[in-house]
Amino acid sequence: MSLKEPFESVPMANDHPDQVISLSQALLAPRIVIEDTQPVLEGGAFAAKAISNQPVAVSSKVFSDGHDRMAVMLNWRQAGSRRIHCVPMTSAGNDLWQAEFIPTEIGPHLFSIEAWIDPFATYCHDLEKKYQAGVDIRLELEEGRLLLDKGIELSGGALGDQLQALAARLATLDDDEQVALFLGAEATRLMGEAEHRSYLTRSIEYPLDVDRPAAQFASWYELFPRSCTDSPDRHGTFNDVHQRLPMIRDMGFDVLYFPPIHPIGNKHRKGRNNSLQAQPGDPGSPYAIGSPEGGHDAIHPQLGSREDFRRLVSAAAQHGLEIALDFAIQCSQDHPWLQEHPGWFSWRPDGTIRYAENPPKKYQDIVNVDFYAPDAVPGLWLALRDVIIGWVEEGVKTFRVDNPHTKPLPFWQWLIANVRSHYPDVIFLAEAFTKPAMMARLGKVGYAQSYTYFTWRNTKQELREYFEQLNQPPWSQCYRPNFFVNTPDINPFFLQHSGRAGFLIRAALATMGSGLWGMYSGFELCEAAALPGKEEYLDSEKYEIRPRDYTQPGNIIAEIAQLNRIRRQNPALQTHLGVAFFNCWNDNILYFAKRTPERDNYILIAISLDPHNAQEAHFELPLWELGLDDNAETHGEDLMNGHRWSWYGKTQFMRIEPWHLPFGIWRIDKAR
Repeated sequence: MSLKEPFESVPMANDHPDQVISLSQALLAPRIVIEDTQPVLEGGAFAAKAISNQPVAVSSKVFSDGHDRMAVMLNWRQAGSRRIHCVPMTSAGNDLWQAEFIPTEIGPHLFSIEAWIDPFATYCHDLEKKYQAGVDIRLELEEGRLLLDKGIELSGGALGDQLQALAARLATLDDDEQVALFLGAEATRLMGEAEHRSYLTRSIEYPLDVDRPAAQFASWYELFPRSCTDSPDRHGTFNDVHQRLPMIRDMGFDVLYFPPIHPIGNKHRKGRNNSLQAQPGDPGSPYAIGSPEGGHDAIHPQLGSREDFRRLVSAAAQHGLEIALDFAIQCSQDHPWLQEHPGWFSWRPDGTIRYAENPPKKYQDIVNVDFYAPDAVPGLWLALRDVIIGWVEEGVKTFRVDNPHTKPLPFWQWLIANVRSHYPDVIFLAEAFTKPAMMARLGKVGYAQSYTYFTWRNTKQELREYFEQLNQPPWSQCYRPNFFVNTPDINPFFLQHSGRAGFLIRAALATMGSGLWGMYSGFELCEAAALPGKEEYLDSEKYEIRPRDYTQPGNIIAEIAQLNRIRRQNPALQTHLGVAFFNCWNDNILYFAKRTPERDNYILIAISLDPHNAQEAHFELPLWELGLDDNAETHGEDLMNGHRWSWYGKTQFMRIEPWHLPFGIWRIDKAR
């Protein structure tokens, strides 16, 4: 082909049709590469998570051909706003650029990266190297004056006047003084403002979902309002819950969560211990929602009136407690929707309704809606959205969602976004015990936090691997773990035979491992009676009224209160992030640190995983993380009892006796 012939498309490697690029495309292609931007989920298909008034760390690989210097900028804005905030990014070496910003509002945000080749920065870099090497720089100084003239030409107003003054001053200086002026902060700032941004390249805008702090740091307490009574023969009420508020507050909890509070069906009502035949007076499972008294938007008549509920929400708030409700989409066979909207459900060929099953388990007392039934779209979706909106308008801003992994992901993505577009402070917790990919996906589609498999992690290796997984992308960007130690459905095998020490071990793991944790009432009393061979409670409260004496001997109320107090006083413990494991030469002791990025709050935690025997070990203090040598002096404080001491050197010794306290929590400081 002669030079006079037209340019043609040139196939790239492997001659693949999708890799053919024309000359015009190549000329317009960006010269600068922006890639591996974080925090980004699936190329921006989903929003990474953040917390209002907390820094969001952004990084990106940015590079170009040659050796020209670049400028890189982080731009961010609140979704729907045209006001863009700009933060210069700094080079961390090896083409990695970093910056952070602090969103102050909750709701969806967007951020992007832009980069350009900076001729003046390139010039200054080369000038400084040549000047220090003693090279003749007269020609370089002339090039600097030309760059300054170009900056004047591109600028106007006050910036142009300042650059003119800089040029006039330059004419009066000798060579050494000119170098100092070109390399000085004033010239860098003014020329940066005048720069026309050569080869400017922008990334796409990436989404960021900003939640209120309670989405990352909260302590949940679950109770059945109907059990707030002094007799199993008297149904507790919302008014009875008031007497429990001070003790729950004093234990350090800030979220009070109720299982469904709606009318309970009578058809196929379950009896005690999940028996198929209810006896007279059996209250039934609150998850069999719906009766002639109403459905998901109604209140069980025996719990009280709507006004009683409003008073309870207000009283709880006065004690620093937020009421969380269960959003369980299943219906009893008495639910009004079966009469009003039969097309929302699945029916069998014989005309009977298909009830819920998880073979071999059968749940005859509940039926599930069919999200994609012809008659259900969009009416069912809107009705469920309106249920949430209705409770939000009653003052409820937190919802624990039952089995969300058995409902369509597009439904959750739409519902959560729709609700939060009106009420951005609403928080959804996913009660999902399923495969990891689904649990992560629920976080991506909008759930602010999630139940976890923490409950079944018991050994040192299992716990370490799980904690570290949650601290790495993509989990750290899409998934906030709520470490519930037990639930009405889950009586873990570990707790069934470990005694009081076992309950303290799990409480310490949960409260120290994540900023979010929860417990179901009775845990503080070390309740562990189980159905033989099953992780289920004997005489489960799901099927009967269970009064309790919360002052009975052997309780761990004081220890739980202190653990929650420690969490509130130490920012490092208010997130699941910031964990690091260090050497402790005993496989029965889990030893790790939680620390802030600045290392100004540094907590060491040692938890014996053996509830029956004393455990001893030598362990290492992470002095290197504090910038100290191996023989340095540090100060420790036991946060459970206030005892203080000094450590000398890196290797120390511990002994943990579970009959006293099966864990240690120490704040470490440099010696002054």
